[in-house]
Amino acid sequence: MIRREDALQYHCQGRAGKIEVQPTKSCSTQRDLAMAYTPGVAEPCREIELNPDRVFEFTAKGNLVAVITNGTAVLGLGHIGPLAGKPVMEGKSVLFKRFADIDVFDIELNSTDPDEIIRVVKVLEPTFGGINLEDIKAPECFYIEERLQGILNIPVFHDDQHGTAIISGAALLNALELQGKKINEVKVVFSGAGAAGIACAELYIKLGVRRENVYLVDSKGVVYKGRKEGMNPYKERLANGSEPMSLADAMKGADVFAGVSVAGLVTREMVKSMADKPIIFAMANPDPEIGYKDALEVRSDLIMATGRSDFPNQVNNVLGFPFIFRGALDVSATAINDEMKISAVYALAALAKEDMPDSVIKAYGGQSLQFGPQYIIPKPFDPRVLIWESTAVARAAVETGVARKPIYDWDAYRQNLEGRLGRSHEIMHRIMQKAKREPKRIVFLEGGNHQVLRSCQIILDEGIASPILLGPKQEIEREIKKLRLELDGVQIIEPKTFEHLDDYAEEFYKLRCRKGITRREARHLLQHDPNYFGAMMVKVGDADGLVGGVNQHYPETIRPALQTLPLDKKTSVIAGLYMMVFQNDVMFFADTTVNIEPTSEQLAEIAICASDTVKHLDIEPRIAMLSFSNFGSTRHPHTEKVARATQIVKERRPDLAIDGEMMADTAVDPEILNSVYDFNQLKGKANVLVFPSLESGNIAYKLMARLGGAKAIGPILMGTNKAIHVLQRDCEVEDIVNTASLAVIDAQDHQCVMGEH
Repeated sequence: MIRREDALQYHCQGRAGKIEVQPTKSCSTQRDLAMAYTPGVAEPCREIELNPDRVFEFTAKGNLVAVITNGTAVLGLGHIGPLAGKPVMEGKSVLFKRFADIDVFDIELNSTDPDEIIRVVKVLEPTFGGINLEDIKAPECFYIEERLQGILNIPVFHDDQHGTAIISGAALLNALELQGKKINEVKVVFSGAGAAGIACAELYIKLGVRRENVYLVDSKGVVYKGRKEGMNPYKERLANGSEPMSLADAMKGADVFAGVSVAGLVTREMVKSMADKPIIFAMANPDPEIGYKDALEVRSDLIMATGRSDFPNQVNNVLGFPFIFRGALDVSATAINDEMKISAVYALAALAKEDMPDSVIKAYGGQSLQFGPQYIIPKPFDPRVLIWESTAVARAAVETGVARKPIYDWDAYRQNLEGRLGRSHEIMHRIMQKAKREPKRIVFLEGGNHQVLRSCQIILDEGIASPILLGPKQEIEREIKKLRLELDGVQIIEPKTFEHLDDYAEEFYKLRCRKGITRREARHLLQHDPNYFGAMMVKVGDADGLVGGVNQHYPETIRPALQTLPLDKKTSVIAGLYMMVFQNDVMFFADTTVNIEPTSEQLAEIAICASDTVKHLDIEPRIAMLSFSNFGSTRHPHTEKVARATQIVKERRPDLAIDGEMMADTAVDPEILNSVYDFNQLKGKANVLVFPSLESGNIAYKLMARLGGAKAIGPILMGTNKAIHVLQRDCEVEDIVNTASLAVIDAQDHQCVMGEH
């Protein structure tokens, strides 16, 4: 559930909006600036003047798309104008970048004159490698696209038309196969005669549906031959029959219903009247033409798709436009033609029949996704879509002669696609989904903090955990009301008035009575210090994990936990592990928070703990034991300590991919590792770095967070028998949600271990 306040906060926090421009070349010295601008920039200008196609070599044109709108048909909002439509266009830009690594300028045009829009876009052609028309109302959108396709020498694609058509077209092919129906025999009824409805109908016809079997329905009823009211040339092409007919009439005996209209338009009786084994694509957003459950209650033999993510078979345009443009741009296509669109359809349909990799299954909550009635199109977060669809589109462009830069080595191209997007987004999504599979009770020490409260709203809405908030109840409730949050059902505990405070105090006294703590002091600590109270909640089992530290120094949060919770039976060391999320990678740094000068034995245990923690996140660890030498190149007690630690791990855990001692650049550069030190046992870039001292680990993670562009999540406290996770001070909502997800997974693992015992 998305709340108005959350959405507004998301768009305005930090830098306003959702996109920015970043330089791709060094611009740090006077020479760099002279190369980037004058006089160095003159050389590529001269080359492009002599050979215009070299613009793709020397500029960003080949990876730059314009998302263009006039705001006359913004999804779900209607004619809101270009300015109000800008957040949607920025959102589209984010999807291009996120899913296909395509850069975008969003351009909002203050005009409803189709010819003026065409003139503006035409003169912009030198800037862009492709044009994505967006949220322009019908029938003007058809005219604008057709004219631009005829006069521009770059791809023009109106996603509102072709996106829905392509994704639902793939779903249609697979649904027909499962239902045992032939595409040239089925009757198809379309509800909605706007951009998407007409485009879907025309594409289905290209896929094999007979034109005389297509019935297009708008607000006036079926579009029939000779109808005068509400017609245009694009509807005329799909006119069928010669008499007025309602949607209910058209649906009698229909094999397929495709809706891109409005919610609630289709009744149960209409569904009952359809042919045996019907197919229903109710794609109106946010609510379909008929509810998913309503339709299935009427017909158990149907296959259904909607535009929603909370039901099977979501028809989501993000499965189309980023990957179609990726393939088109990679061959410098002059157009996106029908053959490229149809290739995208068949690629998506074929991918849905492939065995689902574990990474995708885990990303969607562990549900087994196999080709069948509830899985007829791929999922948006399936990383294979980029490879399959973009390759199919690029190949079709080459085969149909619209590619300026034909591809000859398709295996190399697929490898290039795999390297375009890193795994960081996929991994964080997977972690959240794993947490949601078995949510746990997580106590938040700073219950009244507004960042914590906003995080808990997301955690609650997403089903990640059951939050427990510590602090003065009235103050927390006042803050919740002030932030306009809906945290009904969240447990709020005020330590001072907690009914089991005396029991907690007695338990804590028993733990610390030989450490100088009296009963009175124990009770006072638990009353006034949420760090001790929260740790005791986890200790006695009233909470499964703890998250805190958003407005405290690290020792203030960690010390009470270490004094309260025992060590895990598998280790004798406590250590901190940071998850470092880079744009295209995820790495883990240990120990960055606890052990100042660990021994060889302690380093070995830290490495083992880190590897086990990483495995619990469904990531295969490759561990590098870091030092200032490579495999004995410098003899010194410090390097020998690391070498000895490496040997201990290899003896105790021969199953682990680990090596050292090695320098940091060696660990993260496979070329150095595998060419110079080809005897290493990692055989690839390390993703778990174990530092020889707290000093080096702490410096490294902070430099990466401040200068290296990494987001530091953690630290994850390793070695305790409970899930304790400390936040960085003044962290953002996203960081708290991510940390809570890690805490839930940690708690899941501790519960499994306890169950085994």
